Amino acid sequence: MAIAPGHYTLGPDDATLTVRTGKGGAASKAGHNLRIEVTSWRATLDVAEDPAQTAMALTADARSLRVREGTGGMQALDDDDMRNIEQTIDDEVLEGSAIEFSSRRVERGPNGTLCVEGDLALAGTRRPVAFDLTAGDDGRLSATARIKQTDWGIKPYSALFGTLKVVDEVDVEIEGTLPG
Repeated sequence: MAIAPGHYTLGPDDATLTVRTGKGGAASKAGHNLRIEVTSWRATLDVAEDPAQTAMALTADARSLRVREGTGGMQALDDDDMRNIEQTIDDEVLEGSAIEFSSRRVERGPNGTLCVEGDLALAGTRRPVAFDLTAGDDGRLSATARIKQTDWGIKPYSALFGTLKVVDEVDVEIEGTLPG
């Protein structure tokens, strides 16, 4: 379904913004694949009849990332583990830096998909990123962008002398419903 022209605003009340990480290294069996939710963010989508006039923007609070799930690993994550991961993200990975996305180009793709290219500011670095935004007949939206941390100068987290590490590529996903 094509998204009807108009101005739309999304946030935690009608959509989820999630970061999914993977694990690697010789001790990867001890680690967890994480699902981290961004709890404070806002996105705007201005859809025009002419896709070239369509624009998207998103801002997120880097300190609002919350670990919601850890799969794999030798033991389940407890609340203290999740808080420690969140603190590490704050202190060592993102350091509270601004997270901002703004589109440069939007084109219509197959079945009403919007092919989006823009710039992502993360950890003090701004780099290009591209993704497809799809909308269903029921107004549901979804998009996934694969981000390579080192492209933004982020050193993927590692422990146990580098034998357990977060893989360089993480998936950033948004899922929600267009406001009526």
